[in-house]
Amino acid sequence: MWRSVRAVRAGSIATAFVLLATGCSVHNIPVNEPLNAPLAAIVAEQNAPPLAEADEHIVVLSFSGGGTRAAAYSFGVLRGLDRFQIATTRGPQPMLDEVDFVSGVSGGSITAAYFGLKKRAALLDFRERFLLKNVESDALSTSITPGNLVRGLSGGVNDATHLPRWLSQNLFDGATFSAYAAQARPRVLINAADIFNRTPFVFSHTAFSVMCSDLNRYPIADAVASSAAVPIAFAPIVIESYAGKCAAPLPDWVIKARNNPNAPPLLRSTALALASYHNGSVRYVKLLDGGLVDNYGLSGFTIARLSASTPFEPLTPHQAVKLRRALFLVVDAGRAAVGDWVNTLEGPRGADLVSAAADTAIDASVRASYTAFEQTMEEWRQQMVRWRCGLNAEQRRQYGVPARWNCRDVRFFIGRVGFDQIGGQREQYLNKVKTTLQLPQDQVDEVIAAGDESVTNSDVLRRFLDSTRR
Repeated sequence: MWRSVRAVRAGSIATAFVLLATGCSVHNIPVNEPLNAPLAAIVAEQNAPPLAEADEHIVVLSFSGGGTRAAAYSFGVLRGLDRFQIATTRGPQPMLDEVDFVSGVSGGSITAAYFGLKKRAALLDFRERFLLKNVESDALSTSITPGNLVRGLSGGVNDATHLPRWLSQNLFDGATFSAYAAQARPRVLINAADIFNRTPFVFSHTAFSVMCSDLNRYPIADAVASSAAVPIAFAPIVIESYAGKCAAPLPDWVIKARNNPNAPPLLRSTALALASYHNGSVRYVKLLDGGLVDNYGLSGFTIARLSASTPFEPLTPHQAVKLRRALFLVVDAGRAAVGDWVNTLEGPRGADLVSAAADTAIDASVRASYTAFEQTMEEWRQQMVRWRCGLNAEQRRQYGVPARWNCRDVRFFIGRVGFDQIGGQREQYLNKVKTTLQLPQDQVDEVIAAGDESVTNSDVLRRFLDSTRR
């Protein structure tokens, strides 16, 4: 929850349940639009490689959930990265200009979406436009009242007239995903949770095209709001499937994974979800906080690789032969366990109990997803090396193999930055910063500074940059 749940008097609870019995319902109206495009264009979008034409490297950032705390920490990481340059065949380039992918969940999705839209210019005003704003006071209803209790139990306290509208008016200036389509990098992944299919929902052309819907016309603010929609506090963001109203086919990998009970569970569950949008059995996709299923935002990358039919995908062959170095950096704003109820016989109770249960589920899933991601990326690297070394002379000419090429010279650097790497009293301070959409300025600036320091001192970043210079 964005805020701790306070005690509500018995009389208010009784009043709320009486009102609830009247059948009051809170829901959001879908704002996604039908897709009007020829079949060839739809298939091209589904199969488009998700990375820009790379130099010899790929840079991928993934921002975790955690409210304004996560948004501030990931912003600090961006500030820290801006201190560095990366060696390219075009000469040294600013690190932030070379980010190919940025993924975000919940609070981290706000920073990811804004950086994807503004790029380095986001460093100039994101703190003032979002981090220092009291979003809860300006845009949300957070008080514990009988009316809000009814709304919470009837779908969610806050609907799309709250956070999505505020984000659109105050941060994203009405921008849609078409703004991302016009740029080569960075590609932006906003991650929510499909609460019916119990799978990650990545805002992508594949997901929207199988629903015969147009991602380019979808508001960025609504995608971000869905990624940050904590249950009860927010009503699910709803996307309508226009199944059968266009000629969009299911991608081949979806058909194969759907029909293969032995496919990797994440891949198969995603395929089954996409198939349900496509055949109309799920007419309305209900989305809540992406942290419910993947608080690191790694699912999109993992699925892209697991669904590949060649050793080099999701790269093109030309990208794969040029690649030498890849950096995957997870920015983790999660907190360590807090509270003194482990030293008493009683507890946890109330909000502490809800928070402990949610944190247990989230932390367990992120550890598993991070380990699985590392394994998937290492398998990909090995398969790509075997493919590169097996190319014949004609294929090397066709794909533009560089001079003095070493087919085995591919290294992946996978790392994470988090509060636990800071240690000491500062870590204790950071762990006490609440998961809300409002923080005092001193906490915002402390978390930003922690993000800057974390990435500046990151061993994996240093090793990646040193490797690109050799």
